[in-house]
Amino acid sequence: MALPTDPVEHRATVRVLALTSQRALAARHDAEQLEAELRQLVTAVAPALLTQPGIGPITAAQLLISWSHPGRFRSEAAFAMLAGAAPVEASSGQVVRHRLNRGGDRQLNRALHTIVLLRQVHHGPTRAYTSRRIAQGRSQREIRRCLKRTVARQLYRLLERTATNPPSS
Repeated sequence: MALPTDPVEHRATVRVLALTSQRALAARHDAEQLEAELRQLVTAVAPALLTQPGIGPITAAQLLISWSHPGRFRSEAAFAMLAGAAPVEASSGQVVRHRLNRGGDRQLNRALHTIVLLRQVHHGPTRAYTSRRIAQGRSQREIRRCLKRTVARQLYRLLERTATNPPSS
């Protein structure tokens, strides 16, 4: 708290910092409320999605927005291509390898990336897979590419099997 005897610059700085902290707290409160509403909407459309490891309401909402409705994609490969998780051959000479597809829906790809990163830290089977692939000499980038493709496959099957029609407003 600034005193009336403090220099005007000090009082102004304290006031600005107080206002900024109030705005930050209000924004945090708003974000929590919006996330709770988003969780309700996602639960109404695809309740099984939020039970998957590494998936929160924001990534689930992005998955639903990009996936849209049952039958939109002819196969999980088409969904992976949209997600930018389909492997693209990047072989040269005697080395056969693949790279990530840079095309498709970048927001969906970001959601998959977030899920993979969370699973690599908190999901036991994914940690074991990562350790096994590192022991085989694979790079982190290549491991994430494989995991993104696997996650895209799992989520496509889950969405096609369990999602309902979105609630009408």
